Order: sequence, then structure tokens, then C-alpha cells
Amino acid sequence: MLKIGVIGEVSEMVSSANTAETMKSGTLQVYATPAMVALMEQAAYTSVQSELEEGQGTVGTRMEVSHISATPLNCTVTAKSRLVSVDRRKLVFEVEAFDEEGKIGEGVHERFIVDNQGFQEKAENKRKG
Repeated sequence: MLKIGVIGEVSEMVSSANTAETMKSGTLQVYATPAMVALMEQAAYTSVQSELEEGQGTVGTRMEVSHISATPLNCTVTAKSRLVSVDRRKLVFEVEAFDEEGKIGEGVHERFIVDNQGFQEKAENKRKG
């Protein structure tokens, strides 16, 4: 049973693999906004996975974020999530990201609980249609 307040946290190092230049979201060697969003999503989905039924997962459906500070190479970014709302299958998280100097991003992230196999099959059927 999912409970409001579940916390998630994940970290990664800023490297050439997750810069704005590499991820095509800009031309600079700083942590990319798409990388920050992905890290926030990872914090959220991993925080609730153990509470779901066998064969279930979550998919992201909405992300509203502000990327408020740049992070250079070789710094660590940590994303944190907190589950703030559960409405049947809809989960809403507050998300934040930090580097060693402080907050670099914040926002709200929405996910839905799905049956993994059924969701994957529905996606695969797009190729057949």
C-alpha cells in the first residue's frame, strides 16, 4: 500500500555522457536538463517500486521542472522525490535536485501505475497497426 511521504534519492556524477552538449539540449559542458529530469524520474519510480504488486510498474506522464543552477563536470548531482498524492493509479511527487553547492532544480512529477506486460504489448502493437 503506497503511503504519502515515501522518499526517493539517487545520485550521479556529471560526466561527458550527461552534459547539455552530449544530450543535444545545448552546447555547454554542464549537466543537461534532460539528465536532471531523468534522475528525478529515477528517484520517484524507484521509491515506490517495492510497494507495487508483482508485474506492476510506473510510467511518467508529466514533469514540470525548473533548472535553476548549472553544474559543471565532475560534480555529483542528487535527485530527491517525495510522494505527495495518491489517487488510485495516479502518483504525484515533489522532486528536487542538488549539487554540492545547493539546489539546482525543483518541480512536480506525475506517474501512473501500470501492468508492465500489458503496457509493453500496447506499445508494441503500434508497429503492427
